[in-house]
Amino acid sequence: MIERGWQQSRGWGWVWGADDEIGALNTIDAASRLAALQSVTTGTAYDLGVLVDRTSFLAGPHVGTEVVAFRTPHGLTVDTGTELGSPGVSFNTSLVVVSDHAGTQIDGLCHATLGPDHHWYNGATAEAHGQDFGPRRSAAHTFPPIIAPGVLIDVAAAAGVDELPARHPITPTDLQDALRRQDAEIRPGDVVLIRTGAMRHWGEVGADHPALTGPDTAGLTLESARWLVEECGAMLVGSDTSTVEVMPPVDGDNQSPVHAYLLVEQGVPMGELHYLEDLAASRTYRFCYIALVPKLRGITAGFALRPVALA
Repeated sequence: MIERGWQQSRGWGWVWGADDEIGALNTIDAASRLAALQSVTTGTAYDLGVLVDRTSFLAGPHVGTEVVAFRTPHGLTVDTGTELGSPGVSFNTSLVVVSDHAGTQIDGLCHATLGPDHHWYNGATAEAHGQDFGPRRSAAHTFPPIIAPGVLIDVAAAAGVDELPARHPITPTDLQDALRRQDAEIRPGDVVLIRTGAMRHWGEVGADHPALTGPDTAGLTLESARWLVEECGAMLVGSDTSTVEVMPPVDGDNQSPVHAYLLVEQGVPMGELHYLEDLAASRTYRFCYIALVPKLRGITAGFALRPVALA
């Protein structure tokens, strides 16, 4: 099966037209969604999202998470001198301050930029398409509902460890060995999720920052990212780390070469901090992946998500 828009040894990039904002997700259509849903055999739902609060790990220079009471029954009574609505009925509401890179997330194609013009996917630039209220091109809110076939690659299990060591570069050979061990394959149009074992440290809300630290994650090399996209047709690439790629990088002097390649050059979204422990424990390697990104204009990633793997 050859997905429309994908070419072996080339990948997805720059094939969807000058106005495109969603890249490889263009391959999702009614037929592909139906096929993914029809692959479900048991109805088992695996929750791939993590719980987030003000103590949770957050990679990079992002604002912390705060959920504070905005209106409470007591506060409303004090402020207004009376209860709202029917006698005895009142309300709780909250004010939420959160980074769009908190918790389980899918990076939008505007997230990474390259060059002195700070360009991102499909020729958008900071000068032409950046603004104080979020990018005006390829922001994550443009993503369609993601309902697609998914495959888990359990690299940690294939290596015989609970968790890959920090700074471990995942090579194409590592991916191929894990797929052979699982008797699994990647098909064009798949969501590919790579397990390093890092999310075993998340606990309830990801408060174990030293174990989850972002600057020294195990992850993909640029060669591995190219193999997944150009030779296998991965439509979305994700993992259980905050970076997906190995940190520090081992490819050249670019601080995030895999981000640059997937997001800017190929238009392939990246999924980060996906909880893959239950999938791995049940040895569920193929599933229907479902994720819905908030319709919040200008976000650079879908954040605090709760993706589901249906098997």
